[in-house]
Amino acid sequence: MAFSRYSTPVSTPAPATLAGSSKLLPSSSPWHNVRNNRLVLGTSIPNCLRLRGGRAHGIFHVHVVESKSRLRTKVVSDKDADDISSQTNELVPKKSVSVILLAGGKGKRMGASMPKQYLPLLGQPIALYSFRIFSLMSEVKEIVVVCDPSYRDIFEEAQNSGTVYLKFASPGKERQDSVFNGLQEVDQTTELVCVHDSARPLVLTDDVKKVLNDAWVHGAAVLGVPVKATIKEASNDNFVTRTLNRQTLWEMHTPQVIKPSLLRKGFEVVYREGLEVTDDVSIVEHLKHPVYITEGSYTNIKVTTPDDLLLAERILNQR
Repeated sequence: MAFSRYSTPVSTPAPATLAGSSKLLPSSSPWHNVRNNRLVLGTSIPNCLRLRGGRAHGIFHVHVVESKSRLRTKVVSDKDADDISSQTNELVPKKSVSVILLAGGKGKRMGASMPKQYLPLLGQPIALYSFRIFSLMSEVKEIVVVCDPSYRDIFEEAQNSGTVYLKFASPGKERQDSVFNGLQEVDQTTELVCVHDSARPLVLTDDVKKVLNDAWVHGAAVLGVPVKATIKEASNDNFVTRTLNRQTLWEMHTPQVIKPSLLRKGFEVVYREGLEVTDDVSIVEHLKHPVYITEGSYTNIKVTTPDDLLLAERILNQR
């Protein structure tokens, strides 16, 4: 049984607040149900909170509890909530993760004189934002940067001395080849491989920790967000053939985190059968191994066009 880090403090008769927000919930508001380890609006207050006289004595936290495939809530005391949070944060051992940072793309759609991941974003190369996030995480023991040798000095100069090992690999013809090259440099004792696009500079540390935890439990996990737009499938001559059910669709992000043994077995299948994959967990999908989707943030955009660069600047300025 694993507990999430998310909790909602409840102290009646005072109104409840949303975790991570100072916004008050009106007393007539519906309570929160569980969706992808998050509390979301939409259901009545749980029976466990219908205390005598409508009042709770003391401070309680509603914690999301995952038991097998079911998600439910559990009321615990303030002291126990701290203990649960500590257990969750220690799920992935220190220095057990190898990051493969993909920084070898050409970025032709940006129309710039250099690859997009090295363009300045508020005065710093785009690739260094996620590089520095991983460098400061206690779970990470090494970062394998897959890049052209002419750009290695950017990462060498940014490296925090003694925090993580820095390694390099050469980019391949396709994305899967670059990941494979990076995997060859990964320490043999590593327990999780975390693959990230350096063109996603706005990934949040909390989201990285969530997907690491989920991969530790399930073997493979990927950050993603529910699709907002209506998605239609079209014929070759651009006529709509059907409308897909948006409720089941997710947009995949990175990091994508996989146990190294699974990733190596997946590559054996991919190269033996001559398959082409566009993301990393697809390699594991060919093994018929389940991949867990960890809900991330919509701000984790991939900087691909000049408009994306402007949006990334606005997001950073608001943080």
